Amino acid sequence: MHLKKKKLLLILFAFILLLSLFLLKIQEHMIDFEVNYKAGKRLRGGESLYQAEDGHFMFKYLPSSALLYLPLSFLPLNAAKAFWYFIVAFCLCSLMYVSDKILPSEKRKSVYMLIFPPLILARYFLRELHLGQINALVTMILLFMIWFLIYEKNTMPSQKEIYAGLLWGLATALKPYALIFLPYFLLKKKWKSLISGAGFLFLALFIPAAFYGFRGNIIILKEWISTLSRSTQALLTSQDNISIIAFFMKWTGNQNISLLLSGLVMVFLAFLTLTVILIGRKIDRAPVLECSILLILIPLISPLGWDYTLLMSVLGVTIIIRNFSGYSKFWRGFLVFNFFIITFSLFDIMGRDLYARFMSWSVITINFLILTGYLMYLRFRKIC
Repeated sequence: MHLKKKKLLLILFAFILLLSLFLLKIQEHMIDFEVNYKAGKRLRGGESLYQAEDGHFMFKYLPSSALLYLPLSFLPLNAAKAFWYFIVAFCLCSLMYVSDKILPSEKRKSVYMLIFPPLILARYFLRELHLGQINALVTMILLFMIWFLIYEKNTMPSQKEIYAGLLWGLATALKPYALIFLPYFLLKKKWKSLISGAGFLFLALFIPAAFYGFRGNIIILKEWISTLSRSTQALLTSQDNISIIAFFMKWTGNQNISLLLSGLVMVFLAFLTLTVILIGRKIDRAPVLECSILLILIPLISPLGWDYTLLMSVLGVTIIIRNFSGYSKFWRGFLVFNFFIITFSLFDIMGRDLYARFMSWSVITINFLILTGYLMYLRFRKIC
């Protein structure tokens, strides 16, 4: 009973803290949520989601993503913001819990180790709340997808593959960057996951036809493709874009050279990831490490890889911390230094000028490429 009271008090304290943060700091912001909230209202009225007058704040996701915001569009904006804020906060907490639970039990050391991943990634967690973004929700869905890929208790193999596929389809319908798992399922021969996921995605793409009609839905999908292609190029040198192509654009200023160099880097990363997967064919729970690498690569290989999307690395960071002793003394020191840069590269600490220069150098891109190297090392040594 005493333990239950402690848990209730902890939950109450967390709720009061989050509510205070929302009322004092977050409520007046959440600009990305406002864009998505407007998309939900437009979907309800059968209006185009992609309107030129919105400028930079144009809705950029698939029409199926607007379905998520449809129920919230019936609420007043501030009430919808509060509701979404607590959904995002719940998802962020779930990321830490699920990341820990899908690791092998022998890798779960002190419970205090749970605090390190959110501390290291705190700037991205807070930025997600500040913008009212959807990445925490999508990442949580993908982590549950991984859980079903490795889960054995009371579930038939075919059933868990289908559940994993459905979750993958849902994540892709919300944000297409989850398509990075398509070649992974092909390599792993997860045919049931592929079929169930593709079926769910196909259904999700055509549900908006209830608001636009069949032909209108096709037009809306074409508008999405056109909008995305037009806006991408102008955002490649944005300060907060940490993708590999943005890295080379910032350093070379030449789009053709940047496309060539980023293409070569991505091919090299694809080769290393393929090697990791092939080595892991006889390793138990191999998808955990493999998918953690893919999650980190999502913002790095996406042309519009915004820095806050790096919260998707929570599983990879958890794995690295749990296997900290598996690295040599020198590489442990280098890892701590890398984590230090990730944690403390904050606008409030560095100041406007230094922070702008830091982001223009795309140092964060290098930091997270280093983390993928640490994860790959664990597989090459067959530690994980």
